[in-house]
Amino acid sequence: MAGHDLPVELLEDSDNRRVEVHRRPLGVVGAIIPWNFPVLLIAFKLPFALLAGNTLVVKPAPTTPLSTLRLGELMAGIFPAGVVNIVTDQNDLGGRLTAHPGIAKISFTGSTETGRKVMASAAASIKRLTLELGGNDAAIVLPDADPAKVAPGIFGSAFLNAGQVCVAIKRVYAHADIYDALCAELARLAEEAVVDDGLKQGAQIGPLQNKAQYEKVRALIEEARTNGTIIAGGEIPGRPGYFIRPTIVRDIEDGTRLVDEEQFGPVLPVIRYDDPEDALARANSSDMGLGGSIWSTDREAAHDLATRMEAGTVWINKHLDFGPTMPFGGAKQSGLGVEFAQEGLHEFMRVHVINEAKV
Repeated sequence: MAGHDLPVELLEDSDNRRVEVHRRPLGVVGAIIPWNFPVLLIAFKLPFALLAGNTLVVKPAPTTPLSTLRLGELMAGIFPAGVVNIVTDQNDLGGRLTAHPGIAKISFTGSTETGRKVMASAAASIKRLTLELGGNDAAIVLPDADPAKVAPGIFGSAFLNAGQVCVAIKRVYAHADIYDALCAELARLAEEAVVDDGLKQGAQIGPLQNKAQYEKVRALIEEARTNGTIIAGGEIPGRPGYFIRPTIVRDIEDGTRLVDEEQFGPVLPVIRYDDPEDALARANSSDMGLGGSIWSTDREAAHDLATRMEAGTVWINKHLDFGPTMPFGGAKQSGLGVEFAQEGLHEFMRVHVINEAKV
């Protein structure tokens, strides 16, 4: 990210005028970080905020302050005083930060519900906003896909960080021709997954981060016993901690909470379809549009569907592949603005036009 440049853009240099676009810092930026990736998501915001010439106030989630404070200790000997500031709270400072007249921009990652509150609070002072919000990413698996080949990619993209990833696969639409085989492969992977303390060698899936999220996912699993068929997982390990085994639910439909809402945990619904156009329409029916993916050996068919999927990023035969050179943002209620790439750097700056008459 530090390799991005900030050149002056020359729009016109004619006989009559010269027009340049400069980009200037905004001032103080507030960064509000969620609990699922408390260090990684600072790395999404801090480099561009500082590269643009701003100072930064970081507020970590109240359930994950320690790693952020440790990062602050490391940075204290690098940046001048006041350039990077970390403020922790008991979930009572978010509103003050977003409404503060001295803050020019808020960069927020979190739920869509909280994003609406951030947007409303920032409106009084017309703050600049970048909102990276919730997702309900759909994976559409076409009938030509080999279930044994695509299942590991789908499983890994659904259960990374115990499913606590905004842009993870949250629902799978599988064609009727391969539905049973794909469900069986996903169930096998779920049964083989090692759920344990992350400090133990071999652990693949850890616990949920907090009790509220744990209880939400447990409730969704209990509802799925009525609305679908649990073919792997579904049980709660008898041990301390918020552990839930990866759970695969088949024979479930749109209109249930597990399909329509963002579960943000280790439970994945697999929905049967017959017509790819119908699957696309169902995937697009969500108010969210963070990411999505198409899985197929037919590149042309997959690309056609991908161009019509309503999401900020659509992958083909993969998911969760992004980085500092690719713009990342959501469609619909999954976000406002982008992170990464030149577009993401520009989010931390204002446009300053110099329009000179040639005399």
